[in-house]
Amino acid sequence: MADTLPGPGRAPESGEDGERQALDAYSRIVTTVAAAVTPSVAALQVARRGRGGWFSTALGSAVVFTGDGFLLTNAHVVGHADAGTLAFADGTTAPFHTIGTDPLSDLAVLRADGPTPPPVRLGEATALRVGQLVVAVGNPLGLSGTVTAGVVSALGRSLPARSGSAVRVIDDVIQTDAALNPGNSGGALTTATGEVVGVTTAVAGNGLGLAVPVNATSRQIITTLLAEGRIRRAYIGLAGVPAPLPPSLREHTGQRTGLRIVEVVHGDPADRAGLRQGDLLLTAAGEPMSSAQSLQRLMLADAIGHPLALTVLRGEALVDVIAVPTELHSDD
Repeated sequence: MADTLPGPGRAPESGEDGERQALDAYSRIVTTVAAAVTPSVAALQVARRGRGGWFSTALGSAVVFTGDGFLLTNAHVVGHADAGTLAFADGTTAPFHTIGTDPLSDLAVLRADGPTPPPVRLGEATALRVGQLVVAVGNPLGLSGTVTAGVVSALGRSLPARSGSAVRVIDDVIQTDAALNPGNSGGALTTATGEVVGVTTAVAGNGLGLAVPVNATSRQIITTLLAEGRIRRAYIGLAGVPAPLPPSLREHTGQRTGLRIVEVVHGDPADRAGLRQGDLLLTAAGEPMSSAQSLQRLMLADAIGHPLALTVLRGEALVDVIAVPTELHSDD
């Protein structure tokens, strides 16, 4: 029996050889990414004041993304903290101060008050494919420089985010089975080439982790946080759910669904424009409205104070109204 088992230096069977080569290739990818990215991912500590005046320490991760010491993390990790401490894999530490946070995208930008390792390369999450290899680098449970690997389990997930009474849905969230634990939040999710395509943000269960994507929307948020320290958003004061268009209207417009208005906040822009509960919102600014996210994408800073053309189906009649969005104020 012993002669049938390949020992050290003995060539394996051809099938075993292919399996070993595949494993070696996988290992090479993960180790290469780990070596490149781990030095740029810091363990983050911030002090938080709790009820009764007690302080606690929040743990998370942050990723160096510029050569002059700016880092990216989750807003929920930083909270209201103005400053904290970074610890890098090589043992160096540095204080940081908060540049800006945006709880409604769960992104925050920090700046180290001291030298930092070289930055990571930011990639593009829209290029990801389900089944693609990804590597997560972070500091789960305070264990610095932890690397896990898995695949993209799903794309296009949605994640609710809250700031006080304001609720927003983060679009196109990445789902992965790479192991994530508390403390991974704010860490890097990378491709096999080491490009960071997501900021790990949540653990939804065993084998189910989520990451905020690095895409055009998040890049714009990061740029605005760097320049202004906060994100301004527009608001019109309605809530809706997707609903199918009547067959005749669907055939005429080619649009399959609209946004059924289930709530209009009294005194807010949608109410002042004459929108009603039960209206089916078809378009806003000429764009089809098929979901709450469709409307949400229009609620950017440049929409504040500017007329917004809305078309709704009320009964069997098409109704055009003009709403003027105001600025969304959080009571967080």
